[in-house]
Order: sequence, then structure tokens, then C-alpha cells
Amino acid sequence: MYYLGVDLGTSSIKVLLADENGRILGHASQNYPLFFPAENHAEQNPDDWYNGLIDCLAELNDRYDLTQVDGVSFSGQMHGLVLLDRDDLVIRPAILWNDNRTTRECAYLNQAIGREKLVEWTGNIAFTGFTAPKVLWVKNNEPENFNRIARIMLPKDYLIYKMSGIFASDVSDCSGTLYFDVAGGRWSQPILEILGINQDQLPRVYQSYEVVGTVSPTFAEKTGLAPTARVIAGGGDQAVGAVGTGTVGDGRMSISLGTSGVVFASSARYNRIESGAMHSFCHADGRYHMMGVMLSAAGSNDWWVKSILRETNYAQIDAGAASAGADGLLFLPYLTGERSPINDPLARGCFFGLTAAHTRDDMSRAVLEGISFGLLDCYLAMKEAGASAEFARVIGGGAKSPPWLQMLSDILGLELRTINTAEGGGLGAIILAMTGCGRFATVEAGCAALIKDVDRYQPDMAENTRYAAKFRQFKQLYGAVKGLFQ
Repeated sequence: MYYLGVDLGTSSIKVLLADENGRILGHASQNYPLFFPAENHAEQNPDDWYNGLIDCLAELNDRYDLTQVDGVSFSGQMHGLVLLDRDDLVIRPAILWNDNRTTRECAYLNQAIGREKLVEWTGNIAFTGFTAPKVLWVKNNEPENFNRIARIMLPKDYLIYKMSGIFASDVSDCSGTLYFDVAGGRWSQPILEILGINQDQLPRVYQSYEVVGTVSPTFAEKTGLAPTARVIAGGGDQAVGAVGTGTVGDGRMSISLGTSGVVFASSARYNRIESGAMHSFCHADGRYHMMGVMLSAAGSNDWWVKSILRETNYAQIDAGAASAGADGLLFLPYLTGERSPINDPLARGCFFGLTAAHTRDDMSRAVLEGISFGLLDCYLAMKEAGASAEFARVIGGGAKSPPWLQMLSDILGLELRTINTAEGGGLGAIILAMTGCGRFATVEAGCAALIKDVDRYQPDMAENTRYAAKFRQFKQLYGAVKGLFQ
């Protein structure tokens, strides 16, 4: 038997095919455009996702017998707003997670309703990326489209609907809408009333590993899948990506060093985060997770290495970075504002403490330290909210840099580990599919079978003490210049 993992990203869709042991046999991917019709707007055509999926399956069907697929599941870009009318036609382009048009709507939700009420009702405060402010924006700016709405769904759920004809979603993806009660695992009726929508317009919500149905006969005929192939709910990209690192169960943590940085902690219980600047969501394993999102992690290093140094050899730059402390130089990594834990979209990056004695290597070191301090800021906020872990697994482009991983381990005071796979969301989706089809008894069992540690980095606690003093300066620096960003 085969299993499919569909990873629906912002720039492309990727489909992995695995055997009954979870071994990846093949993959296919398709790119699609991202549109910016106005300042702060980011949109996509949902049918581009669907056509990409069809093309990926056609490519795989040329190499493998897709009638042997037992189940398929999904990892999907989160927060996007997909609207269908009564004829199941897409009303307007999908408004994506990285769209920032909803500043006024977020201010209304955070101020008129109040952050405390939002956290009580949904577990989170309003961010421009979330779905509820997008619904409110359509209501305020496109009333003719708002009045046509029959179904409201998230990006991966559009693929599920096209594949099976079933209107379904999952708890992890719904947690990022701001109209889902994370603690209660249900739609938040007070928020729905404020938005002017009702539960009939929303999908049935499943656990990420639950079977929602089978592929439709029409879709089966179109793709080569058998109509008995099961469709498993899947989840949001962060939760399913965490499954792909084995960050499930209680007391596990992972750190993603991609363009953005994510500190992710799984938990057996719901942790209410009063500040709201960190996210508290349902997890794809049936439990909960906390998450801090740093907008420019490896992205800050990319800017420094590519745009400023005009270099391409990251390993050489990382290895040549100066000694710990960067000779007193500080770097704020807020090149595109910041989400967690400060929630300041107006924050900006800066070097502080430059002298004529500082070198390129000092500045390279300061950039990596500044990014690491931003991750430490998230990590400490999560610990304060109840997260705990003996180690963290690290993924993303930054995980390829041993010098950076040792630095980050020293700064966090936490053991870091790399793993035997870089598939992330696609592998996580396969684990969910295999669990839903009964191949694994639990998501945790699937992770234990397929994901193994490779390298380990132990913190130097003497260095940790020295970094703690510099981190205090990092925090003081942001506090001192925050007003200048306004």
C-alpha cells in the first residue's frame, strides 16, 4: 500500500508518496503564482492549488500505481481565506497568511472587543495574518462578495473539498482563524456573531489524523486514485511540520531556522497565554501546542550575507564569524517587524555599538547572535507560559550550520538535535495518513518509527551565563528605540 502527503505551500505544492513502512519513494511538485494587487495585499487563486495537485498526481501516476494508495493527508499554509458561493464557485481570490490589509480590523477586534476577551474566547489575539480579520475586511469592503458566502474554508480544506466533496477542516488549522475556541475545540459563537457569519458556513472539524471520507469517483477517475482511498483531515503547516520532526506528545520542542523562525512546544494540556503575543493552538496529534513566530530569522542572515556582503557561501561566513559576544556589537533582527513575543509590526532592525575597530566578522557574528536572542525571547516566553523540554530538534536552512547551532544551544542553555529528514510537512502528512488508516496506532508511534536524531549540540553553560548579560542589553536596546519606530 502507498500513502500520500500533500504539502500546500505559498509558492508551490509538493506531494510525497511513501510505502507501508513510511519510506519516501517519490515526489512531485508544482509552482504557482502569488499576486500582490495592492500594497499590503497578498492573494492566490485556489484553483492554481488544485491544478497543481492534479499535475503532481499525474506525474506520480506515470511512475507508480496510484490505485494502491490507501490514504492521503495534508499540510497546508495557514490562515488563508477561501470563499465559495452556493454553486461552489470561488467568490474572490484567496487572501493569504502574509496579507497585511487588515490593520484596522485587527485594531477593532483587539480594542473594541478587548484582548482579554479574545484570549478567553479563542486563545489568541488578533494578528493581521489570521482569518477572522480577513472575513471582517470582506464584510467592510466587499459587501456584495460577503453576501454571496456559502462556505468559508482554509487553503488545504479547499483541496479536501475538491478531492472528496466533503466540507471538512481540522483543529490545528482552525486554531489560526481567531473564530475557533482552542480550549473547547469548537467554533467561537461570540466571534461568529461579531463577524456576521454562522456555523452553517463553516466546515465540520476533525482531529488531524481522522478520516473525513474517501476520494470522489470523479476525482478518482481524473487522477488514477482508487475511490476507496481515504482522505485524512491533515493540519496547518506548523503543526504538521512539527509532526514531521517528532514534536508531539508532552514536553517536546522544535525550532525552525527558516526565513522566519518558529519555536514550537507540544503539550498534553492547553496553556492559556495571557499576553496573546505567543500562539496557543490545538496540535495535530490531538493535544495542544504553543508557538512563537519570529518574522526574520534566517531571513536576517540571508539579508546580511546576500544583500550586504554579496556572498553565497553561508558556511564560510558562519565559520569565520568572530568570537562570542561580537566585541560588544548588538543587532536587532526586526527587519520586517516582529510577531512574537513583542507583537510590533513597526519594529525595525539595527546595529548598535559600532566602532572603527569592528570587522565584517564581528558584524556577521552579531547578526547570528541577534537572531538567536530573538529566538531566546520566544523560548523564555513559552517557558513562562508552562512549556518545558529537555532538548529541541532543529530544522530549516539554519540547521545546516554547526557553528550557529552551537551558538544557539549556548544562548538557549538547551540541547539541540538535528534529525534524519528534511521533509517536514510532507512527512508529517504521511504520518497522519498512515495513522488515520491504522498503520500506526498513534501519531506519536508513527514519529518514533520514522524520525531519528543525528547530531547533538550540548550547551556550554559558562557561555550561557555570558550571553545572558548580553541578552539583557538586547532587551534594553529594543525598549530604548521602540518609540523611534512609531
